[in-house]
Amino acid sequence: MEANSGKRDQWGSRFGFIMAAAGSAIGLGNIWRFPYITGKYGGGAFVLVYLAFVLVIGASVLLAELAIGRRAKLDAAGAYRKLGGGAWPLVGYLGIFCGSVILSYYAVITGWTLAYMFKSFGGLMEEAAAGRAAESFSTFIANPYLTVICLCAVMAGVVLVVYRGISGGIEKSCKVLMPMLFIILLLLIVRSLTLPGASAGLRFYLMPDLSKLSAEGVLAAFGQGFYSLSLGMGITVTYGSYLSSKEYMPTMTRTIVLLDTMAAFMAGLVIFPAVFAFGIDAGSGPGLTFVTLPAVFAQMPMGAFFSFAFFALLFIAAFTSAIALFEVSVTYAVDELRWTRAKSAIVMGLAITLLGVPSALSGGGHIPEICGKGFLDAVDFITNNAIMPIGGIFTSIFVGWIWTKDALDEVTNRGEFKFKLYRAWLWVCRLVAPVCITAVFITGLKW
Repeated sequence: MEANSGKRDQWGSRFGFIMAAAGSAIGLGNIWRFPYITGKYGGGAFVLVYLAFVLVIGASVLLAELAIGRRAKLDAAGAYRKLGGGAWPLVGYLGIFCGSVILSYYAVITGWTLAYMFKSFGGLMEEAAAGRAAESFSTFIANPYLTVICLCAVMAGVVLVVYRGISGGIEKSCKVLMPMLFIILLLLIVRSLTLPGASAGLRFYLMPDLSKLSAEGVLAAFGQGFYSLSLGMGITVTYGSYLSSKEYMPTMTRTIVLLDTMAAFMAGLVIFPAVFAFGIDAGSGPGLTFVTLPAVFAQMPMGAFFSFAFFALLFIAAFTSAIALFEVSVTYAVDELRWTRAKSAIVMGLAITLLGVPSALSGGGHIPEICGKGFLDAVDFITNNAIMPIGGIFTSIFVGWIWTKDALDEVTNRGEFKFKLYRAWLWVCRLVAPVCITAVFITGLKW
């Protein structure tokens, strides 16, 4: 079915939508970024602040985006045009642009996880055991042919899924991939918790020490909570536009937030017992995934298998988020440009793949740096630290001050359900969310 044939596609089931929406939120931010940020800022105390932000502010903005999407039944730009008019469509365009740019380099990193799945059985364990994990990673990302091939493979998979539509492509794939992700997480948790010395990692992770929490750590927790739900990129507005008017959105929002938070928390149960068991610094930064953890797996019995499982976990999380990012631009092309879904998927897929080539080549120094940062790091900084927070701020303001009455009408299914937290939600959108996200925005602007 073509998405512009007159009848808009819908999610086939509540479970399918929740799996797809959770898949959009659960990504590298949960499995990769959350553990090393938590390790950097003191463990359990950081987790408490992160949970508070996600449950209060993150959930509020997520519900706001869902309501906008379902009421408008359009892409992100079209939704703000229909509901707000004036300059508000710029918020949607900003999200579409941001999502496309993020996907261009996100697909590169997803390609790394795909390659490392197979490298786990191809000599990675031997190199890591010999202390050459960092050298191995540097050599890999410096290979222009391998990185571009991995980028193309990932984008081909993303295009294929989105080409098949909402219910026939995205929903079907996420109904398989998301349960698989949680099964792999459970498997890795069992292995990690049974390591000698794992209890030290659990104490660090689960026993908050507020003395270790700095003001910088609080703001980092706010930022992590915002990024982990994939807000400000048009994803939830787009996914909400395919949602049935019969569904009660506050309940669905709670479920999505719960699954997203659970995935991040479970990732910590994998990482911290393992790194503490082998005496490795839990706050070792982004290299924790591709450099530190291979060294940990190399010291385990059946290390290659567990390395493969971990990178498969990362790949699934990244791939489902990549699908969601791509759907934002495809829905825009279908709704605004009146293209068929097939044409939208192919043309947008080629454009984003080409946009991702400089990021794929930046690891080997094949692309000039931008003010001291590699190309991939530079576009990551611009999108995550500048564009995403702006989108979140204006979404909150739009619902809290401009679209207030209709927002209540939408989240209560036109009065069919009671939403007891409406006034609290409204004031979070009006004041709390804009202030907190602005703080994240300002502190994040450190090149």
